[in-house]
Amino acid sequence: MPQLIQKIIKDEKGLEQIAFQVLNIISENKIAHATVLALQGDLGAGKTTFTKILAKTLGITESVTSPTFVIQKTFDIKPDETFLKNNSFFTDNPISFPINFKKLIHIDSYRLDLSSELSHLGWHDILNHSENLIVVEWPERIADILPEKYLLLKFEHVDETTRQVEIENKFNVS
Repeated sequence: MPQLIQKIIKDEKGLEQIAFQVLNIISENKIAHATVLALQGDLGAGKTTFTKILAKTLGITESVTSPTFVIQKTFDIKPDETFLKNNSFFTDNPISFPINFKKLIHIDSYRLDLSSELSHLGWHDILNHSENLIVVEWPERIADILPEKYLLLKFEHVDETTRQVEIENKFNVS
C-alpha cells in the first residue's frame, strides 16, 4: 500500500520543505529507471512553482518556466560543494540524500491529446536512464505510459495563499 503524507503550505519555504522531503523519499527508494515525480493539481495550484524550487535545490541556476507550449524542457544538474554550502535550503536542512541525478526533465502534458505524443519526444529513452529526474505536470493525461513506480504529488487550493500537498509514494508498489 502506498504511503501518504499531507502538508499544508503557505509560502515558498513550505515548498522547499516538500522538495527536501521528496528528495529524501527518492533516496530511500532505489529504482532501475528514471525517477518520475507526477504533479497533479488545478491551474495555479503550485506545480510549476514546486518544480522551480526543486530545480534550485538541485543546483539549477537557469530560469525554470512551465513547458506548456514546448511540452518538455531539459536542465543539467551540476551541484557543487560551493552551491551546497551557500544554499540556504541546505543550511536549514541537513543533507541526507545523495544528489546523483544528471538531468531534470520537466514535462507539461496539459496540451497532449494522446500519451503516444510524448513518445515522439523520446519518452521511452529518457525513462530508461536512472540519472534522469522527470517531473510531469498533468500526469493523468499520460497515465497509461507512466512507470509502475513513481512519486505522486497532488496540489490543492485551500484558499488564495494556502495549498495542501499530498505526497503518495508509489515506489513500493508491486
